[in-house]
Amino acid sequence: MLDLTFETPKPKTIAGAKHDWELVIGMEVHAQVTSNAKLFSAASTKFGAEPNNNVSFVDAAMPGMLPTINEFCVEQAVRTGLGLKAEIHLQSAFDRKNYFYPDLPQGYQISQLYHPIVGEGEVLVEMGDGTARLVRVERIHLEQDAGKSIHDMDPNMSFVDLNRTGVALMEIVSRPDIRGPEEAAAYLGKLRQILRYLGTCDGNMQSGSMRADVNVSICRPGDYEKYQATQDFSHLGTRCEIKNMNSMRFIQAAIDIEARRQIAIVEAGGSVDQETRLYDPDKNETRSMRSKEEAHDYRYFPDPDLLPLVIEQAWVDDIGATLPELPDAKKARFIGDFGLSDYDASVLTADLESAGYFEAVAAGRDGKMAANWVINELFGRLKKDDKDITESPVTPAQLGGVIDLIASDAISGKIAKDLFEIVYTEGGDPAEIVEARGMKQVTDTGAIEAAVDEIIAANPEQVAKAQENPKLAGWFVGQVMKATGGKANPKAVNQLVAQKLKG
Repeated sequence: MLDLTFETPKPKTIAGAKHDWELVIGMEVHAQVTSNAKLFSAASTKFGAEPNNNVSFVDAAMPGMLPTINEFCVEQAVRTGLGLKAEIHLQSAFDRKNYFYPDLPQGYQISQLYHPIVGEGEVLVEMGDGTARLVRVERIHLEQDAGKSIHDMDPNMSFVDLNRTGVALMEIVSRPDIRGPEEAAAYLGKLRQILRYLGTCDGNMQSGSMRADVNVSICRPGDYEKYQATQDFSHLGTRCEIKNMNSMRFIQAAIDIEARRQIAIVEAGGSVDQETRLYDPDKNETRSMRSKEEAHDYRYFPDPDLLPLVIEQAWVDDIGATLPELPDAKKARFIGDFGLSDYDASVLTADLESAGYFEAVAAGRDGKMAANWVINELFGRLKKDDKDITESPVTPAQLGGVIDLIASDAISGKIAKDLFEIVYTEGGDPAEIVEARGMKQVTDTGAIEAAVDEIIAANPEQVAKAQENPKLAGWFVGQVMKATGGKANPKAVNQLVAQKLKG
C-alpha cells in the first residue's frame, strides 16, 4: 500500500515581502473529451485538419439547426466523475452562456452552470517529499469549445477557424485547496494522469486538449484555516484568474509572479482588483485582460433547444464496472506485488503504456530486476533518442529474454548491456544473438582458474600489496574479466581471486 503522510503545507514566504503570506489557488481545467464527434453534432474532432473542414451546420450556427447531444460524451463525463470518486447527478441541464467572440458563431456557449453532470470529487496529489494533499473537486460540467481566431496570416485582417467549435470539453473545477506553485503543477499532472488512464482525455497540452485557468489569491497565515472552518470566502484575498495556461512550467512561474504582484499591491496599501489576466512567459509577467465577469454578466438561462439530461443509475453502474485500475491502485499493487520502491512504482505507473510494458516484462520474473532494466536501460535509451515507450524498438518479450539470460547465468550484467544495445539497434532474439556471437558467460571454473593463476603469476608485486590490503583484490578481478573478454562469471572470479590471494 502507499506510504503517504497527509500534511498541511507550511505558509509560503515570498522573498522581499514585509510579512508572511500564504497562497490560495483554485483551478478550472478544460479537458477535451476523447470522442470522434463533437458534443452537439456529428462533425469530426480530428486535430490538425485543414481550417474549417470539421464544421457542421450546427457548429456554424446556421438558421434552424438544432443541437443533438452526443451520448458518448456524456458517458465520458460520467466515467471521469467516477474516476475522481465524485457524485454523479442523474439529472443535469444545459444553459446558454452569452458573450461575443468572432469565433463563437452562435453568440453563446452551451454549458452547464446551475445543474452540472458531476458533483464533488477529489484528487490525491503526491508531493516529492513523500507527503500528500487531497484537493477537492467542486464540479465537472460539459460544455462546447469555441473556435480559433488567427491574427498572423495577414497584416490587415484576421481569420477564423471553426474546427474546434462545438468540441466537447469537461470543465473540472477545484476548490481553492492548492497552496503553492509546485502543488498546482502536481495537481494538474495527477489529474492529467487519471484522465489518460480513464481514456476520457488525451491530456495533450501542446495541441490544446488540456488547458487551465488558475485562480490566485493571497492571505495572511491563519486566514485559510478560518475559511476551511466556515467555508466563508471573505477570509481569503481577492482572486485573479490567469487564463489559458497550457504548460506546467509556465503555470508555476505565473502563480509565483502573480502572487508577488498582489503582495506588492497590498503591502503598499492598495487593494487587488478581481480580474482576468494573461501570463507573458517572455516578460515573466501577468497583465490585465478584462474585469472578472460574474455569472449574471453572461445572462445565463436554460437552453431552450435541449431538454434536461436524465440518466439512469444502472447505466452509471455499468460504466463504473468498466473502469480500469487507476494510478494510485496500480502503484500500490506494484509496490506490494513486485517489491518496488515508491519512486520506481511512480515512474512505471506514470502512464498506462509504461505500466503495461513493465508488467509484461516482469511476468514470471524478478520484479526489481525488471524495473531496473525498464527504468534505467530502456527509459534512459528512449530519452536519449527522444522517443516514448510506444516507439520502443525493444519489445517486452525481448527485454524479458535479456533478463532471463542474466538470471540463468548465461551472460553477465556487462554482457547484458552489450546485448541490449544490439537488440535495441538491430532487433532479434536475445538467446539466438548470444549463441551466434559467442557472448555466453564462461562458467567453467577450470578455465577461470587458469586465467586467475596467469594474472597472479605475472604480477607478484601487486599480489603482495593485495595481501596487505584486501581491497586491492578488485584489480585482479578486473584483469581477469579483461583477459576473458568480460565473459567470465564475476561471482566465480571474485571467489577464486580471494582464495588464491590468501595462499
